[in-house]
Amino acid sequence: MPKGMTIAEAILARAGGKARVEPGEIVDAKVDRAMSHDNGALVAKHFAEIGVEKVWDKDRIVLLMDHRVPANDIKTAEGHKKIREFVAKQGIPNFFDIKEGICHQVFPEHGYALPGQLIVGTDSHTTTYGAVGAMSTGIGATEMAGVWATGSLWLMVPKSFKFNVKGKFPKGAYPKDLILKIIGDLKADGADYASCEFYGPAIDAMTVGGRMTICNMSMEMGAKSAICPPDKKVFDYLKGRAKGKYEPVYAAKDAAYEKTFDYDVSALEPMVAAPHTVDNVKPLKDVAGTKINQAIIGSCTNGRLEDLKEGAAILKGKTIYKDVRLIVAPASREVLLAAMKDGTMDIYVRAGAVVINPGCGPCLGAHEGIMAAGERCISSTNRNFKGRMGDPASEVYLASPAAVAASALEGAIADPRGYLK
Repeated sequence: MPKGMTIAEAILARAGGKARVEPGEIVDAKVDRAMSHDNGALVAKHFAEIGVEKVWDKDRIVLLMDHRVPANDIKTAEGHKKIREFVAKQGIPNFFDIKEGICHQVFPEHGYALPGQLIVGTDSHTTTYGAVGAMSTGIGATEMAGVWATGSLWLMVPKSFKFNVKGKFPKGAYPKDLILKIIGDLKADGADYASCEFYGPAIDAMTVGGRMTICNMSMEMGAKSAICPPDKKVFDYLKGRAKGKYEPVYAAKDAAYEKTFDYDVSALEPMVAAPHTVDNVKPLKDVAGTKINQAIIGSCTNGRLEDLKEGAAILKGKTIYKDVRLIVAPASREVLLAAMKDGTMDIYVRAGAVVINPGCGPCLGAHEGIMAAGERCISSTNRNFKGRMGDPASEVYLASPAAVAASALEGAIADPRGYLK
């Protein structure tokens, strides 16, 4: 008797018009939503080469500009212009220009990510949308051109991993610390082409934003997708946002997982990913006191209001260390407005931080927060590869917003627990 299906398998079976699918099977899957950002110009180029006049469904395509906004050079400006022209020609209504923020925040904020759906995006961190119970994954520009033309693509059904997470987060530990711990254990290739499903009391207690952090960074261990089963928190989040109806999908009780991992966050401590790989994870205490020149709070991983408030709680009434540049990059315009309204942003500005426009900003070292040789940064972003944020001789440590804020105060990597009541 065959076992029941996991969430990823059930979603792909529906998308492929099949009663069931098995890991390793190739499915011709119909896509529910397709997302592209600045690289949409490249996708449009490939789409033109296919020779199809109109996209398959203009209402299911979402285009955003977030990586290099405002444009930082002529090449970028030309790409942005091509995207705007493509949007106008195709009559695509779901377009967000440079003012709106990061694709992986704006997309769910505006209700495009829905439970049970198959979503593809031309960005590796498209896995983020699994936080609301979708199967979402990154694809290439040529693949996306095919999706724009046909609304479907071939996908191999991934193997599924199950993560059971119990316990209550102690003071100073956050979802970012949990996913760093998991990546450090499994390493960069530990979940290659796997759908990672997250369960347990610790996941249930997380906000939707916390689940976004988990799903966002799962691809740093090779995950094809990362999914949290949708619950009341997700449904409440989607009220007034959801673009259309949706049908949540859950794993069968007898679903078969290739591997199962058990975690207890009760004793979890602040973690960091040290240079120059995301899986080079250590307890923060092992690198405490390491001098920094720059600190960053933001990105699609940790740029939501709850993340900004996490750092602001530590900075309130204090001034950052004189030799540290603290850069704050809200994940979206909605987040920025909320942080201005509740006083969170006021705390950052008074502490001496530089607040930049909503967008990817320093995360990819495009034109904001670029470091010189020998400089060191602690950041709430998701990658710390050599040269990611400037000169190859600079260094990036990844940590929670709380740890970033504490470090900005001390001028060196610091444990946030000493600042928490």
